[in-house]
Amino acid sequence: MNINLLKKKAAWEALKYIRPNTIVGVGTGSTIYYFIEALSTIKHFITGVVSSSHVSTLLLQKQGIKVFNVNDFHSIDTYVDSADEINNKMQMIKGGGGALTGEKIISSMSKKFICIVDASKQVTTLGKFPLPIEIIPMAKSYIATEIIKIGGYPEYRKNFFTDNRNIIIDVYNLNIQDPIAMEKKINSLSGVVTVGLFFLRKSDIVIISAKNGIKTLKK
Repeated sequence: MNINLLKKKAAWEALKYIRPNTIVGVGTGSTIYYFIEALSTIKHFITGVVSSSHVSTLLLQKQGIKVFNVNDFHSIDTYVDSADEINNKMQMIKGGGGALTGEKIISSMSKKFICIVDASKQVTTLGKFPLPIEIIPMAKSYIATEIIKIGGYPEYRKNFFTDNRNIIIDVYNLNIQDPIAMEKKINSLSGVVTVGLFFLRKSDIVIISAKNGIKTLKK
């Protein structure tokens, strides 16, 4: 089955978890593109959305969905996003699109985090996908050195700036034995804005779209 069709099926399945008259958090990425299309069909059913990135905001506005400033809220009902990798514990690597900071903020303030993926994103062990880290530009050399110390191979993402005007380092060959400790360690480095490890705030519901249908994981 076409992978885009699997993404679309997962996106439409997520509509079942959207409650009326609520604020919905919207992530970023190719699967979320299909979720935004699906959400537009019930846009009068919800109060509106908050968005994790400028790219998603433009897509939401194009669909006529009301986008609020995230700072207008202390919490939101539901956040829907995808993942670059996800394991059976519903822990993730995210940030391939560079929107990891916005994604972390909104997922942290959401009551329910729904992750929608096609089956190719499900893995037994996280780490094959390069781990993104958003950092302030002046910390590039220091952070790269610290990442090498813990066994990773850092690569600067060329010609890319985040919505916050920061840069991304993608880390290859990282052995993630203790994911929570690693998330805390990397986040503690001076100059790190955030790391694309979603272990401390993992998803509550995972919708996995495969050739043989939809599978749902819950806490």
